[in-house]
Amino acid sequence: MKESKNTKPSRKSLSAKAIEAMKSGCKDLSDIEENSGLRVSCGAKGNKAFYYRYRNPFDKKKTVSMTFGHYPVMKLAEARKQFQELKSIRKAGRCPKSERDKLIRQKEEAEQQKTREAEVECFTVKDLVEFYLVQKIEDRIIDGRKVLGSRKPKGQAEVRRTLYGDPVKVIGDMPAAMVKRKDITVMIEKMLERGVNVQAGCVLRELTAAYEFAIGFDRFDEDFANPALLAKSSISRTGVKLTAKKGVRFLNDDELMKLLEWLPGSGFSTTQKNVIRLTLWTGCRTGEVCNAAWKDINLESGTWELTETKNGVARTVQLSRQAVDFLRQLKLMTVDYPFPSSRTGVQILQKSLSETKWQLKHPTKVRNRRKYTSEQIWLNTIPDWSPHDLRRTVRTGLARLGCPGDVAETVLGHTLDGLKSTYDHHRYDDECREWLQKWSDHIDDLTKARGF
Repeated sequence: MKESKNTKPSRKSLSAKAIEAMKSGCKDLSDIEENSGLRVSCGAKGNKAFYYRYRNPFDKKKTVSMTFGHYPVMKLAEARKQFQELKSIRKAGRCPKSERDKLIRQKEEAEQQKTREAEVECFTVKDLVEFYLVQKIEDRIIDGRKVLGSRKPKGQAEVRRTLYGDPVKVIGDMPAAMVKRKDITVMIEKMLERGVNVQAGCVLRELTAAYEFAIGFDRFDEDFANPALLAKSSISRTGVKLTAKKGVRFLNDDELMKLLEWLPGSGFSTTQKNVIRLTLWTGCRTGEVCNAAWKDINLESGTWELTETKNGVARTVQLSRQAVDFLRQLKLMTVDYPFPSSRTGVQILQKSLSETKWQLKHPTKVRNRRKYTSEQIWLNTIPDWSPHDLRRTVRTGLARLGCPGDVAETVLGHTLDGLKSTYDHHRYDDECREWLQKWSDHIDDLTKARGF
């Protein structure tokens, strides 16, 4: 502390009575003889402090003032004892103030480290997941302003579902910093045993990203290694595939007719059946059909504007006469969406088709075993199929009818390969309409031949 601006301190031996008598603005008191250098100051508010004033052992031209106690919390006898300890440090050629400041810093750093360790220990995997979802993936409100997340609403819901599946259920309560590579590999191995390889890959990808995001925000120590990334490396060395197999399934004409004959009485809901029908007439992805809205469909021109697609390229879907007539009937029964959920009123989720398909195929594993009658269960007269296989069915059927490859690819919304995408900017609208009409007529001919 700074020395008082008064004249030199008195040279009388310090006493408790003299210290108590000190007033604001009075001279600093100094001890004598073996305690020479021990001083007492009285501040503007009457606070009295013991301090040691000495020459800096590393720079003789500088004087150091070091406060080490306050009266009466520290008694005079205690102050003299501590002063002697400080003086002995000074005689040893060291700076008492520098050493004390160093000890204070070390104590503060130790306390900060202890606090940080406690925070890290309390930061569970569930907290990690929420931090990643709320701060990056999902839309959020900041200072009254909406900030869009890094994923679209459907993707936001999917990431939350993915991370709140196995990760939160299995290791959610563990401190995120204590999770080891083995914890994650064991979790993934159990998923592989269930046969959900693709979902295991999604879990590993999103959990790795969640850890990387938290590491970037300094939620872990500097030497922390991402356990999900380590597990990903370990699993990749095993050669286990965490991606879906390339689809090759399509329905030939005979299988397609059996499907259409079975569909009306199947266990699919009415809305799901309608999605399957429009998928067959258009070749669109079932997710695109599920997300359809009336505002994008023009029944007069027979077009459907698709703005949100898998490849990010908007396109116009040409509707056949059969598709238009079908949609006209649906519009009489729906409001905003052709394929609404009976529970929420908004578009049904694409995954509902896959879930229903699984329930129909495995009725004994459904919680309510009487949910489906024997007539409604899976179509076992043809090899296994999925709703997405209908898209390959349309593409294969168009080719069989003689549709040019570029037109058929445009029907599906695929971008042309190689230099074609650079130089060919024709929209193929008329061609798509022509061949989708031929395909719809072909389906009609098959159904008429089968008598239904």
